Amino acid sequence: MRFRASGDDWVELELPWREDLLGEADRHVLASGPIISLMDMASGLCIWTCKQKFEAIATLDLRVDYQRPARERAAVIGRAECYKLTRSAAFVRGVAHDGDPDDPVANIAGVFMSINAEARRVPQ
Repeated sequence: MRFRASGDDWVELELPWREDLLGEADRHVLASGPIISLMDMASGLCIWTCKQKFEAIATLDLRVDYQRPARERAAVIGRAECYKLTRSAAFVRGVAHDGDPDDPVANIAGVFMSINAEARRVPQ
């Protein structure tokens, strides 16, 4: 994976095409597993970027809606945006594409938990 760009609440990574990441031997298309990993990594990085600090997080839910296979021998670009932060959770959305964000390979939505979130006080 390669870093491409970032902003206040988003990160963009690139997964270059590699023969060892193919889904089918007779097609030159990246498998779904590496694309899911790309989007999970982009999601985590955008959360840290949004928080402006590194802290342990865990993926609670990562929904991946595949629209189509990536083009043969094409790198896949993953862009994730953290659109909401709470005390213990972060909400992310993003897109994976192979050159045109308006023609996505997949859309994602995820929820991530802060491992070290401060305990909430319960009124007595």
